[in-house]
Amino acid sequence: MDVRHRLAENIKRLRKERGWSQEALADEAGLDRTYISGIERVVRNPTITVADRVAVALGCRLGDLLD
Repeated sequence: MDVRHRLAENIKRLRKERGWSQEALADEAGLDRTYISGIERVVRNPTITVADRVAVALGCRLGDLLD
């Protein structure tokens, strides 16, 4: 599995574990809901800065999103 698919699956899993919608995660990360959707569907290729904002919003390390 490539890194974009791992990132997408981990974001979606962690978001759902917290009971958050894509909109809630987007609000926490300061992003648009459609951008979160695009990451989870692997149609967006987020920058490392955006991935870090998502990690901070989820309360995890950036590496946790890539493992």
